[in-house]
Amino acid sequence: MIPLLAIAAWSGTGKTTLLKKLIPALCEHGIRPGLIKHTHHDMDVDKPGKDSYELRKAGATQTLVASQQRWALMTETPEENELDLAWLVSRMDASRLDLVLVEGFKHEAVAKILLFRQDAGHLVSELSIDEHTIAVASDVKLNVDVPVLDLNNLQEIVSFIVAWLRNEL
Repeated sequence: MIPLLAIAAWSGTGKTTLLKKLIPALCEHGIRPGLIKHTHHDMDVDKPGKDSYELRKAGATQTLVASQQRWALMTETPEENELDLAWLVSRMDASRLDLVLVEGFKHEAVAKILLFRQDAGHLVSELSIDEHTIAVASDVKLNVDVPVLDLNNLQEIVSFIVAWLRNEL
């Protein structure tokens, strides 16, 4: 099983901003990260007018689009109530990954780093620290029962993740 690490926080806290910096920094350490991003929005990775879009909209339950540079599999799931993180991870190629970063899925039973930003409109007491929380990355000092990382210090966060990953493997 590929180690999973969720980056979880309220909207507007900086999850995507952190991940955009974290992914290349982990790559520099020789770690091959994958990513699963949860969204509450109706999303589409295909474009109207493209053949693959039109064929999928015509009723194909799964559509795989492939080129020399990449491929993508789109699966229609209108009758699914909840996303199953374990199933989604099982669709990934474990031979190409050392870690799967997960944006969102904060209620899943996976290791997670919670983000807290003082000006994001929430109180420290609202943090959902549970037995799966391995750290909190914050822009202010916190008094919590897990390690607190400086949200603005990418190298500190990367070093923490690298050390955690060594213990997971």
